[in-house]
Amino acid sequence: MNLVTGTRRPRRDTRQASEIVRERARKATKSMTTDLQGGQIRPRLVAMYLLVTVLLLMMLLRTGYLQTIGSDKYREASMDQRTRVDTVRAERGSILDRQGLELALPVPTRTVFADPSAIVDPIATARALAGILQITPEEEIALAEKLQSKGSFVFISRQAPQEIADAMLALQLPGISSYREASRAITSEGLRALVGRTDPDGVGIAGLEILFNDTLTGVDGKSIREVNSKGQSIATGVDQSTEAIAGSDLVTTIDRNIQFQVDTILTQQTARLGAKSGTAIVMDSKTGEIYAMSTMRRNEDGTYSADSGNFAAVEAYEPGSVAKVFSISAALNEGTVETNSTFKVPGAQVFFKDTEWEATIKDAYPHPLEDMSVRKILVDSSNLGTIQVAQTMPPQKLHDYLKRFGFGNKTELNFPGESNGLLADADKWRGLEKVTTSYGYGYASSALQLIAGVNVVANGGTYVAPRIVSGTIDKDGISHPAAASATHPVIKPETAAKMRTLMSEVVCFGTAKLAKINGLTAAGKTGTGYKRQDNGTYLKDDGSRAYFASFVGFLPADEPRFTVLVSIDEPDPASRDRFGGTAAAPVFANIAQVLINELDIRPSATDAGCPANRPAELGPAH
Repeated sequence: MNLVTGTRRPRRDTRQASEIVRERARKATKSMTTDLQGGQIRPRLVAMYLLVTVLLLMMLLRTGYLQTIGSDKYREASMDQRTRVDTVRAERGSILDRQGLELALPVPTRTVFADPSAIVDPIATARALAGILQITPEEEIALAEKLQSKGSFVFISRQAPQEIADAMLALQLPGISSYREASRAITSEGLRALVGRTDPDGVGIAGLEILFNDTLTGVDGKSIREVNSKGQSIATGVDQSTEAIAGSDLVTTIDRNIQFQVDTILTQQTARLGAKSGTAIVMDSKTGEIYAMSTMRRNEDGTYSADSGNFAAVEAYEPGSVAKVFSISAALNEGTVETNSTFKVPGAQVFFKDTEWEATIKDAYPHPLEDMSVRKILVDSSNLGTIQVAQTMPPQKLHDYLKRFGFGNKTELNFPGESNGLLADADKWRGLEKVTTSYGYGYASSALQLIAGVNVVANGGTYVAPRIVSGTIDKDGISHPAAASATHPVIKPETAAKMRTLMSEVVCFGTAKLAKINGLTAAGKTGTGYKRQDNGTYLKDDGSRAYFASFVGFLPADEPRFTVLVSIDEPDPASRDRFGGTAAAPVFANIAQVLINELDIRPSATDAGCPANRPAELGPAH
């Protein structure tokens, strides 16, 4: 029905549409039949067949190639893809004292790192880690920036203590992981100057750690495993992993207990005097073995530590009056003087008058023209008297003796950065050096050189090289002793005996009375030197001086077992304790008491200690 007019549409329209559809179908069928009759489908089928055949042939050839000629390359690529090779770090050997106690040892730590690509919220992650690491706000910002980088690896905390690493990992932050890594620890901070340190990768960079790095370093191993697509290990029949080989342990001559006590004594005195630094060395008089080597230096905050380096080996100073031991020993050994030989010594003397080197040298203390024996010259530390004693020999002879005492060359310890000192050839001595060399100005020595030189007297006239390593212990626990220290004769045994007597009188009656030990006689020599300034003189720009106070002695005096050096660098110049006899000698006495207690040192049957009164032959004390 037509909705508009209400009339019915004719049925003829529907029939006409049906006729049109049937007519189109007949035409399509007729067209397809014509194509089949014309043979157009056959070439297409043939082309399709050939294409498939060629592709199958190519696949067959490719498969054959991969299974024969090209198999090795792809087999290797497959292995690389599913094989993981990890380095197994070898444990670094320990550094031990003479009793086998540890001075430096490896300790397990964990290194915490981040994968920035897996970090969800860098700022929040940095904030969470900052609370555990106790870092500043500026450091927290820097950490957040690193966590936003495009890389895949960022250190968060290298070689962190286990408890710190555990606290960070417990947060379960996305992208934060860790791995095990060995660090290095020392058993006393006072050992830092001697033992040295390693870098984060375990390579020695200072002290004994670098000197014996090859010995301490082991051989890394390899862990080889195959993994599936998820990174999980899969079982294989062949294990190509290799075990790491630990480094050897280094056995030193240091006594850890004595070292600790020496550190404490030295630090207390250095701090009390407000000094720049202090050095102390304890050496076996016969073998040259170092029982303690301490160097303490003032930090910017006023504290003292051993972090700055081993100045006992690497710095050299003019030895001052300790050098009188060498000049007088040489003259006695040459027979040009005896201990009772007498010289007329003034309180001051002008040298090289009317020349460019003209200078007045004053004696160690004011006095009129005085008759002094060689004995008194050493006991009272007379500069001008020592010059006269040295002038009984040609300058070249004095130079030759100084070389034999060990000056001008490194010791056989060969510590990293060790100083050669300074000793010019005698024909190059200029001006005042021709006279001042006899009492310790004009050449320079390290503390190691100085103690080894004085030890010649303690050791019966024979030089013995300082030694700090007694051997190694390999991975199998087998000990390998080091060679004994090199030695060479310097002065006659009888000359050394005379000098030991004179040096014991220095302690009993002379400039080193504060080095006395109750019930046992010690021997030694003080030194108070002016430090040469950058301007080439011994005066600072403001007219003041800087002092270097030292004492080198041995005990017992008649049968020496240990030689001890103490030096105090730049004590308060306004203090009465700026001299070798007041700054350094008391430290020697305290260290000597430690040695007596720890090593049970006892005096000989004939050693009753210092006499009560100064001998009349020495005259009044100064």
